[in-house]
Amino acid sequence: MIRYIYGLVLTFVILNVNAQNKTPEQFLGYPLGNKFTFHHQILDYYKTIAAQNPDRVKLVQYGSTYEGRPLMFAIVASPENLARLDDIRSNHLKSIKLATGNADGKTPAIAWLGYNIHGNEAVSSETAMKVIYELLNKNNSATQEVLKNTIVILDPCSNPDGRERYVSWYNRVQNTIPDVTPFALEHDEPWPGGRFNHYLFDLNRDWAWQTQKETQERVAFYNQWMPHLHADFHEMGSARSYYFPPAAKPYHQDITKWQREFNEILGANCRKYFDQRNWTYFSKKDYDLFYPSYGDTWPTYNGAIGITYEQGGGGRAGLALSRPDQNDTLTLKSRIEHHYITSLATLETISAQKEKIVSEFISFYDNAVQKPIGNYKTYLIKSQGNEERVRAFGEWLTKQGFEYGIAGKNLALKGTDLTNQSEQNFKAETNDLLISAYQPKSNLLKILFEAQPVLEDSITYDITSWGLSYLYGLKAYGLKEKLTPAAYQPEKNENKISAIKPYAYLARWNSVGDAVFLSELLKRKILVRTSNVAFEANKNSFEAGTLIITQKGNNLSNFDSLVTALATKNHVKLFPTSTGSVTSGVDYGSDEVVSITPPKIVTLYGEGISTTSMGAVWHFFEQQIKYPLTLISPGKIAQLPWDQVDVLILPDGNYSGVLNDKLLTTLQEWIKKGGRLIVMENANEAFLNKPGFDISRKISSPKKNTDLFKKFGNKERDESSYASPGSMYQVTMDTSHPLAFGCGKEYFSIVRNAYGIDYLTEGWNVGYLSETGYKAGFVGNKATEKLKNTLIIGVQQMGQGQVTYLMDDPLFRGMLYNGKILFSNAVFR
Repeated sequence: MIRYIYGLVLTFVILNVNAQNKTPEQFLGYPLGNKFTFHHQILDYYKTIAAQNPDRVKLVQYGSTYEGRPLMFAIVASPENLARLDDIRSNHLKSIKLATGNADGKTPAIAWLGYNIHGNEAVSSETAMKVIYELLNKNNSATQEVLKNTIVILDPCSNPDGRERYVSWYNRVQNTIPDVTPFALEHDEPWPGGRFNHYLFDLNRDWAWQTQKETQERVAFYNQWMPHLHADFHEMGSARSYYFPPAAKPYHQDITKWQREFNEILGANCRKYFDQRNWTYFSKKDYDLFYPSYGDTWPTYNGAIGITYEQGGGGRAGLALSRPDQNDTLTLKSRIEHHYITSLATLETISAQKEKIVSEFISFYDNAVQKPIGNYKTYLIKSQGNEERVRAFGEWLTKQGFEYGIAGKNLALKGTDLTNQSEQNFKAETNDLLISAYQPKSNLLKILFEAQPVLEDSITYDITSWGLSYLYGLKAYGLKEKLTPAAYQPEKNENKISAIKPYAYLARWNSVGDAVFLSELLKRKILVRTSNVAFEANKNSFEAGTLIITQKGNNLSNFDSLVTALATKNHVKLFPTSTGSVTSGVDYGSDEVVSITPPKIVTLYGEGISTTSMGAVWHFFEQQIKYPLTLISPGKIAQLPWDQVDVLILPDGNYSGVLNDKLLTTLQEWIKKGGRLIVMENANEAFLNKPGFDISRKISSPKKNTDLFKKFGNKERDESSYASPGSMYQVTMDTSHPLAFGCGKEYFSIVRNAYGIDYLTEGWNVGYLSETGYKAGFVGNKATEKLKNTLIIGVQQMGQGQVTYLMDDPLFRGMLYNGKILFSNAVFR
């Protein structure tokens, strides 16, 4: 029988009684909910209360944001548990096989409460101050009872940069008395809003991919603690009530019976307290447990209880918002109270289930090591020709906490090619990467490698396909037999200066590291050439796209030392050659060998532009290939000094108020003189059927058999039949086109729209979806037809310049390795 420690969230304490600790109100000088608190004030409160309770609180700065703000945790425990915190953590990791040795003591339950990962869902960080105060309130016997058997990790603000963007704006424009009028300025947050981090990435969708600094640092700390429960606090639309578990379908099939059961237990406890207060709420709708990169699913696949809480409000709600249809005013104070109640209800539930939650967690990891789930017991990644890509993949595996190695010898094997689901006999070579499923994080490994995840319901909150072999463009096999990896040591490319200076240095083009290397060369004004055809030199074969760095045209005294040093730094192997002649193909003086000049690149940042699309572009240049990018507001595009711009990138967005006919004419004139225009996703709408631009939508056939008596109750499901929320497709590529150089024989894309775009009649249809392009994920039956024989990637030559049409975003969430290479081609070639 399940028992709860009742009364925790019902314990009301007169705050002045607890004289030892300052309440948030006493510290801040205003009642919680009267204004939004700046991030540094929240941290100052945590520091102050931690200093007053050194035997019960440990503060840890685990990183910093791109804008330099500290990322901090508070670990709250009883004096007895805090005194042996390192031993508890060590024993816990030993008990789940993530540290060597045997555990020599029991582990308390470990709960992690994360607040404000979306910056403008700002109620969470306000709540975090109230939660830590109550946990340290010695007059609250219930919270003290929880701390006897529970370690509580509090992350008061997971996204400080986004929060500060929102709070700074709101505090600047709010009325002295909050204006509850829905159309008031204080309810009209300006672009780009505070939801995202500095580079406008959604941190709550980055747990698995770890593209962002904040995520990398948080996951590193997470892997040091591996909590039994991770709760993520959010806000949703201001017209909505409150969401708590149980989660909506689809649940991933590998979520355990216990994890499902705890969802129900926790939901029942939250429901009890909301019912007592007559607060409205809902469960089992919208927020599913499927996409593996959320703050509830990623911990779930790591064996924890992963929870999402959603409070109606968000950036629009401000301090107070009138909701006439609900006959109430939504206030920040009420939102704080709701999150506070579920925070403590969560701790109450895990405390009541402390023994069960710990034992189930240990069993989860025991099973992972001894009898891993899924058909495949070993994953093998082919390395030859993809050494740098495999090295990058290995770095990602390490960040996740996976164990891996190499085959260690040549083997004849039989396995399933994960990109086409065909069983094949193949040869494994010594340096092929080997990942055994018999390891602690086996469940997460299996789920992330899934080529075709099983979907129990078509209505989902996010993308439905993510297989690692697709994302990294690697040849991967799933084996049903258990193989033990040998030790792996990444190959080091030590490029040395030859005694005799070479005629040129050759560098293959098939990795993001190659793009970084090119960027470094161009920033230093080093002349780089590239071959548009394959060739053979010095008994080595080189694919089209190979970089050729000649002595000719590079009159630098330190040319050889600089080129070799930059190549070594970026893991690029150089092939020196003593001649300008090749064995087969074209010589380096041929017209097929062209120069790559350092381009001046401009993109738009402002109203109407998709924040995440623009952010992915920005992050790609600044943090990945480290090449200068100039940002301008959309309203300034007409005033651009076009003779100073080489590449203009139009991220996804609505350009109806920006690109008028006059500006389209100006763009064409610039392109004809050599400009390169890159148009992404919905930005293509501005060019459809416009004179001079060779892009148009396919003519739709008349609607047939319209159901005049369709059911209103089926509206959501009917709409899903037209959707592709994020499915995996193989794009048919013209591999001879420079845009496809380095992307390999297979290019995969995450399709999130039914495009229905016709093939170019005068340009190059570089990438398109054929009749058989579908690989995995949900696609509605109506969308399926529109995603056959439709353009995805096209290039139109226009005078001396060109337009690149990208219907899919190759930089989407920074997930697609080949997408980064393709985008580099669009920019530099």
